[in-house]
Formats: sequence, C-alpha cells, structure tokens
Amino acid sequence: MTDAKNVLGEKLELCCTDPVTGFFRNGVCETGPQDLGTHVVCAQVTEEFLAFTKARGNNLSTPVPSYNFPGLKPGNKWCLCVSRWKEALDAGVAPPIVLEATHEAALNVVPLEVLQEHALNL
Repeated sequence: MTDAKNVLGEKLELCCTDPVTGFFRNGVCETGPQDLGTHVVCAQVTEEFLAFTKARGNNLSTPVPSYNFPGLKPGNKWCLCVSRWKEALDAGVAPPIVLEATHEAALNVVPLEVLQEHALNL
C-alpha cells in the first residue's frame, strides 16, 4: 500500500478483499501508468450497473476462473474505471461509492460534489 490519497485528501482506504479488487489486485483502488482504465472508483455494484456495463461490453457478472475473477453480485464492492462510472452516471445508473476508498485521480474526471452525491453511507 502506498501513501495514495482519496478524494477527501486523506489516506486511501481499502475497498474490498472479498472479492479482491483493484487494478493491482490488492483490495485498494490504486492506479499507475499501466492502469489505462484508471480503476479508482470504489463502488458497491448494483443490478442496474452490472446490466449497464454488460451491455457496454464489460461483463462483470460472469466468473472468469483463469483470471481468478469470481464474477460480481449486487452489493459487492469493486474498483471501477472512473470513465465507466461517469458513463453510468450520465445514464442514471451510477452505483454508490465509498469516498474514503476512491482514489483522488477520480477528481480528474468527476467533481467532488458529484461523487459526494453518490456516496455510500457506511
């Protein structure tokens, strides 16, 4: 874990370890130069979002054992690409997010006020 910051300017917190998420599969929505999708939004996926992203060509519901990917179910937390979350927002199906576990890089795409409107109250 690095000294990465979340959208609130604090230490980036763990998103989820069951299933293990994050571009680096360490449970944290960290990013780096090799993360072309910028997987920085810690979201609690919903049925509506899973259907939306599947229709967009990214099926997050179906397990892919060769990648140790169990497939997501509504209620799972997952590090989403900020661009896909923004697409879902524009389509009215953005899943709620955990601000403390969402990397500050998300602010390059979505303003903090918008993220706060979709914050999951823990």
